[in-house]
Amino acid sequence: MSVLFISDLHLAPERPAVTRAFLSFLSDRASASESLYILGDLFEAWIGDDDPSAMAAEVQDALRNLSDSGVNLFIQQGNRDFLLGKRFIKRCGAVMLGDEHIVEYAGHRALAMHGDSLCTDDIDYQRFRRKARNPIYMWCLSHLPLKRRQKLATDWRAKSMAANSNKASAIMDVNAQAVATVMDNNGVDVLIHGHTHRPNRHALATGERIVLGDWHDLGWVLCLDDSGYNLESFVISSQK
Repeated sequence: MSVLFISDLHLAPERPAVTRAFLSFLSDRASASESLYILGDLFEAWIGDDDPSAMAAEVQDALRNLSDSGVNLFIQQGNRDFLLGKRFIKRCGAVMLGDEHIVEYAGHRALAMHGDSLCTDDIDYQRFRRKARNPIYMWCLSHLPLKRRQKLATDWRAKSMAANSNKASAIMDVNAQAVATVMDNNGVDVLIHGHTHRPNRHALATGERIVLGDWHDLGWVLCLDDSGYNLESFVISSQK
């Protein structure tokens, strides 16, 4: 058996190939695992648990089928889907994780995160993150009319793309001191995260940082079993 980690799928109706790849992944690879951890940004934008799209319903049904089959399902909020709430989690039969979660399996111990909180050099984004994760702000946002939230999601995506195009690459990556601090605070020598879209395994003086990739032309999954960690990719076909 194994434990699987994925993140940054950015599912959206405009990207049907990625949705098909994810549904296939759930019914095939994930169904043979003991646990699946989704470390944020499952969706490109999540406007609330009342999202009426057919894609949202299809994804939730598939996740529920996975959890009903006996696979442990864990989900973290990302920067794109921070409005994922209790209704979504309940419908999927999942467990919602906090921003920092310790995973212990087969003698290994790692810290799992989405990773956006580690990009401390991106001052503008961290300011937005503090506001967006404020419970009062999230409550007010989730109670806006559906059409208003849909418009906000579109605006946020456009602003994010414009802002990121003008930022230095290093600013949008994790800060080394932030990584060292969070690993030390949690007493781990392995950190697993997504968000930066820079899949790789980085050796550290105190252990290892494993970065999950975003799903685009390739899908990415980290497998943890008795032999250790293995970061894998596979081609996402555009064919129906």
